[in-house]
Amino acid sequence: MATTWVSRTKEEPMQMARYGKRIAELRKKRGMNQETLAGLLGITRASLSHYETDRREPDFEILTKMANLFRVSFDDLMGRTQHVATDPAHHVTEFLNRVELADDQIESRYELTIDGRKLTPDETQRFIAFIRSERAAHSDRTGY
Repeated sequence: MATTWVSRTKEEPMQMARYGKRIAELRKKRGMNQETLAGLLGITRASLSHYETDRREPDFEILTKMANLFRVSFDDLMGRTQHVATDPAHHVTEFLNRVELADDQIESRYELTIDGRKLTPDETQRFIAFIRSERAAHSDRTGY
């Protein structure tokens, strides 16, 4: 069995991960300043600044906290995906943004299911109320 060796030349050094820009983007999208995010992560603002400018790399624990806080996967956090949904309800919110129907019209025209089970009329109403409250909370935080 032959062994394959991979060597790197001076022109091809190991590259440090470059996801600081992505961290800053997610932070700003959530309407947070560095001080706020650093506090939520239990780190200093200076450490966060170093992460965002790729001068330091966050450890696994901090990356996990960030992914959970921003509600994204590790791949999304590290910029490995092209389209990132930063909220689990993102696709549903987009759908409801495009559909302007009264609540009863939504119930009669669309069969909403979760985990393979159709939502009851009461669950559908609560779901719509949840999306509306999320929109209002987002609007309060971001101004739009």
